[in-house]
Amino acid sequence: MSILTSEGALMAARWVHFMAGITWIGLLYYFNFIQGSFFNEIDAQTKNVAIQKLVPRALWWFRMGALWTFIAGAYILLTRGHLGGFAIYETSWGTNILVGALMGTLMFLNVWLIIWPNQKVVIANANAVLSGQAANPQAAACGARATVASRTNTLFSIPMLLFMGMASHFSYSVNESNLKIFWVIILVLIGAIEINAIKGKTGPMTTVKGVITSGFVLAAVLFLVVRLVVAIY
Repeated sequence: MSILTSEGALMAARWVHFMAGITWIGLLYYFNFIQGSFFNEIDAQTKNVAIQKLVPRALWWFRMGALWTFIAGAYILLTRGHLGGFAIYETSWGTNILVGALMGTLMFLNVWLIIWPNQKVVIANANAVLSGQAANPQAAACGARATVASRTNTLFSIPMLLFMGMASHFSYSVNESNLKIFWVIILVLIGAIEINAIKGKTGPMTTVKGVITSGFVLAAVLFLVVRLVVAIY
């Protein structure tokens, strides 16, 4: 198979998708499971130095991982539809992959439209304080908003990875008459969580245990919706 064919390009896109995705999700877990707890245990001066020197480097890889995961994933979805016909999205593969892609897309948007803009304020504030300037009173609120979006992405990542795996390893016949109902339920459930990421609070996601538990609960709920609404055995 030549890399210059559609199938070859698809294989290359999968490789990029996996590599970038590992980078992105790995750093997401680092921020939520390691860095957050560390920042809670150190003094303000040390935290500001870490925000100045460490966080921008980690966030650069984080953003690029999200960007290239999204670009490669979008290419894979469109190419599979082009090569196999767009009816493929009404198969179990298409149903599963689109649920995962929906969460992945929201995660990507959260990175670039919520987490990064707010973290820029936090980083600028740390730089100002370390240089002897007054602290930005908006920095704390921006940090809190970035945290809610980051915790939401961590929650989404658990069912997202489940559905990405299900696309190739959990097949079933699709009850096409129930597809519209299925997507309404999926959009309501995932949309409500995303609205909280934009305007709400961490709630049960405040702790590492809470966000992991919430992720597995959402994964179980979405899996049951598939089994009960569209899957035929």
